[in-house]
Amino acid sequence: MTRANLVAGLAWIGLAILCWTPLFSVAKRTLPYLDAYALGSLRYLFGIALFIALLIAFEGRGALRYEGRFGAATLFGLIGITGFNLFVWVGLSYTRPEHASIILALQTPLTAMLVWLARGQRPARFTLGCVVLAFAGVVLVVTRGQPYAAFEGGELAGDILILLGALSWTTYTLGGAWKFPGWSPLRMTVLTCIPGTVGLLIANIVAIAVGAAHVPTMDAIASVGWQIAYFSVGTVVLGVLGFNAAARRLGPLNTMLMLNFIPIGVFAIEAALGRSFSAIEIGGAGVVVGALVANNLYLRGLSKSR
Repeated sequence: MTRANLVAGLAWIGLAILCWTPLFSVAKRTLPYLDAYALGSLRYLFGIALFIALLIAFEGRGALRYEGRFGAATLFGLIGITGFNLFVWVGLSYTRPEHASIILALQTPLTAMLVWLARGQRPARFTLGCVVLAFAGVVLVVTRGQPYAAFEGGELAGDILILLGALSWTTYTLGGAWKFPGWSPLRMTVLTCIPGTVGLLIANIVAIAVGAAHVPTMDAIASVGWQIAYFSVGTVVLGVLGFNAAARRLGPLNTMLMLNFIPIGVFAIEAALGRSFSAIEIGGAGVVVGALVANNLYLRGLSKSR
């Protein structure tokens, strides 16, 4: 990795972290006005319009062609964009922002597990130990040291859905690294977000048809106007583009590791908004972040010794 790539990658992931850190706290307080399906659909409906305009401006209309990769782009767009949004926003309806952020921090060990399954690259024993420790830390945060607490108010169901969202985004990240060589991060982002957004709209229509969601009123949309602007411009355009650009330069594993700053920010935001945390919750979060940082340092040491 060249120094220029390292600096650019850190700048891109820094942008993504800044954009995504307030996401769960803002979304949790937006869900009473927009249901999970409407939130996901509006977030990407506006975001994809901006994305397409950016792609045409920087790379021309020809960059909108899939060049034989429509199937792969659709598959990973449905997994990463549609799947992530549906699982995370529905899950967040039942659980807490800090739970969402700490569960999504598991994307680093999930990346290692998926690479093992897909390419047969078994993680080292130290890495597997860190994975177990990270999951144990998540359990401490979710249960607050009392296993029955996870079953209160449907929080466990919400946490499981968010874990599925983390798995969806991890799969999308690896797919972007493996399946779209030659495409710029902007092009890959746009051409996967288009089918992903269509998937969100279809899911929204189906949810409305079966009574699981409703069409938001203009008053409801207007009441959360700045939140929609933040979701569309900040978390979709800047956040997703920053993440994909960083993954190209730093690699998926290093990029996922940097996202561990997000739970720290979310805990700080929730504390500033009046939430109090038990020592076991803070300790569990520290275990997760510590395990993931330790594993990354171990992997760096291995790469330098070769």
